Amino acid sequence: MGRQASGETQELERLRARVAELESGRPAGRPRRRGRSALGAVLIVLGCVLAPLGVVAAWASGVVGDTDRYVATVQPLASDPAVQDAVAARVTDAVMDHIDLKDLLSSAASDERPLLEKALGRLGDSLDGAVRSFVDDKAQDVVASDAFETLWTAVNRKAHAAVNKALTGDGGGAVKLDGDQVTLDLAPVVELVKTELVDSGLTLAEKIPEVHTSFPVAESEQLTKARTGFRLLQLVGNWLPVLALLLVAAGVLLARNRRRAVITAALCVAVAVALLGAALTVFRPVYLDALPAGVSQPAAGAVYDALVHFLRTTVRMVIALGVVVALAAWLTGRGRRALLVRNLWSSGIGAVRGVADRAGMNLGPVGPWVAGHRKWIAWVLIAAALVTYVLWSYPTFWVVTGLALVLLLALAVVEFLAGPPSNEPSIDSPSIDSPSTDGPSPHKEKTP
Repeated sequence: MGRQASGETQELERLRARVAELESGRPAGRPRRRGRSALGAVLIVLGCVLAPLGVVAAWASGVVGDTDRYVATVQPLASDPAVQDAVAARVTDAVMDHIDLKDLLSSAASDERPLLEKALGRLGDSLDGAVRSFVDDKAQDVVASDAFETLWTAVNRKAHAAVNKALTGDGGGAVKLDGDQVTLDLAPVVELVKTELVDSGLTLAEKIPEVHTSFPVAESEQLTKARTGFRLLQLVGNWLPVLALLLVAAGVLLARNRRRAVITAALCVAVAVALLGAALTVFRPVYLDALPAGVSQPAAGAVYDALVHFLRTTVRMVIALGVVVALAAWLTGRGRRALLVRNLWSSGIGAVRGVADRAGMNLGPVGPWVAGHRKWIAWVLIAAALVTYVLWSYPTFWVVTGLALVLLLALAVVEFLAGPPSNEPSIDSPSIDSPSTDGPSPHKEKTP
């Protein structure tokens, strides 16, 4: 009898605790869910912090670690006017350093040399300037030719080892740096200019020996300071973006409102990567101001833009991907605005289908089959878009945008063939994202 009374007392206490819990509107599992949500938020924040580093790591692996990718990145510089002017100036200086104007007398007759020597003395610097201008014109012709583009590609392929050594420490003792700079050897370009000068009548250029003049690509001293961090990023390579994605995905799975977590995480990743893009823009003038006085800033700026072009492309791609994912998560929700957009979408497609039906369109068994497999077809299309994105070697902003638009068009065709869905809620239906469906309300109205 005592055990029965004790059991009834425990059951009564349990019921009282449950009633008090319901009246207070705080379920027993709320602390646990709050803990999971907090952990999910921490994981999402960590993923967002690692996202910009993942972009830099992908750039380090794809450009610095890949010679072909590096050459493809700097190849457009051969047609950049600032780079062409800087290369022509370097080559002109190298050629003029090996031209002695007095050697012009050797080609003149012995009785004419005194008069010619006297004339050269009166001309002085103006003759030097005229010869320099002539050499510079030939150098400009060379750097504007197709042959220079071929030489530029070959020279940069050789110089990639020096760039890799400056950034990562790899390359061995055979790789040499010119002081504090990573440089290109312009000796092949000088040879082309010598040939142009000889063909134009300045046979004195034949006496110019093999000249090795350098063209700076980057300041190795500044890059060496960041070598440790850069080397670490290169080692993690493409694994760091995957780690950031896994952290964000785990945070979303632990979140209480997963759809809202997806939207927040996607937008936060986009913002974090956008800050990296802004940092690249801010760092550009700082880098140029730190260059030595003899370096052409327009050419150095063109080189900087070329080297970070892939990085900026990746930044824009990640921003586009974040926005697309956030929009997709929002539009597939059951909020009033999302339902309104979807209803407008369905109404527009339904209107087009109605016009086609009145025009005599007959889909036969296609329409019913698509209607019966609508969800499976939609998931197959989404999976195909994801696989295409993953297998794309270097996706860009336009690749992401194009895939999203193609997927949207394909889903529109599916809905057109299947007809309007019968289970699409109206905008007056209660939303699962609204506070009223988030849990039991402590103030329910009693029905009379």
